[in-house]
Amino acid sequence: MRRFTIVIHGGAGTILKSDMTPELEQAYVHGLQEALHAGYAVLEEGGSAVNAVKAAIVILEDNILFNAARGSVFTKKGVQEMDVAIMDGHSLEAGAVTGVRNVRNPIELAAEIMRNSNHVFLSGKGAGDFAIKQGIKLEPDEYFFSQFRYDQWKAIRDSDTYSLDHTNQELEELMKDKKFGTVGAVACDKEGNIAAATSTGGMTNKKYGRIGDSPIIGAGTYANNDTCGISCTGHGEMFIRAVAAHDVSCLMEYKGYSLQQACDEVVNKKLPALKGEGGMIAVDKDGNYAMVFNSAGMYRAARSSDGSEEIAIYK
Repeated sequence: MRRFTIVIHGGAGTILKSDMTPELEQAYVHGLQEALHAGYAVLEEGGSAVNAVKAAIVILEDNILFNAARGSVFTKKGVQEMDVAIMDGHSLEAGAVTGVRNVRNPIELAAEIMRNSNHVFLSGKGAGDFAIKQGIKLEPDEYFFSQFRYDQWKAIRDSDTYSLDHTNQELEELMKDKKFGTVGAVACDKEGNIAAATSTGGMTNKKYGRIGDSPIIGAGTYANNDTCGISCTGHGEMFIRAVAAHDVSCLMEYKGYSLQQACDEVVNKKLPALKGEGGMIAVDKDGNYAMVFNSAGMYRAARSSDGSEEIAIYK
């Protein structure tokens, strides 16, 4: 039987042990563990990689600690707008959403788009209308409210600053959570099929309908059975410019790189050349996985059918 594997992340950035209380650290570890085990259970029962990544992302979206769905950050207008993508490496089908509101689990909507819309990428009101048509569960604004995220936004809402929470010195004290809040999952199932998914609330105080890399196929999310599944987290603009997720696949396909070599090349050489910070999780068709980042930390976890399990936060 093939080795099957699932890998998840909950964002990267300046995540330091010195900034973390033992209680908060334990809450993050528990959140990662719960999502990891939910996705792994699907694979263990012979389920598809697509259903495994979806199951893991649902748990992370429901967890208020992570900047996706329920814990999403506030935009300039003081609302939550969510972006998400999912891709099936077997068929190369994909579903993506940007700027959607009030959808409890945007990953469910992305999966519906992939399977039932004849499209890949929907946005804003149209995506919301499709969610209603497909019977996707909606929630009121209050469901998505987090006091922690609100305080972050309140600190910068009267400025032109948007926050990736890790670089603005004058905001260091105001923005204690200096990380790129995105969640993601990649998996390889018993059949050797690969899938990837990424979900995010985007940037605090973002305006002009800004879209990051997460929902863009090939930039923040990509899956191909011939190579790998990738989910990225970081400064989205640089990941878009580097076409980061697809570039890993290309290095494997055309240059014969291993999964680890390809991820190292993109994260530790190509992205820094663009001043890009963050990381990615990856899996290949043999169940090998990589968790690579050039920031101080990345919330991450992996579990494989060979018995290995890893949950980590810091370098």
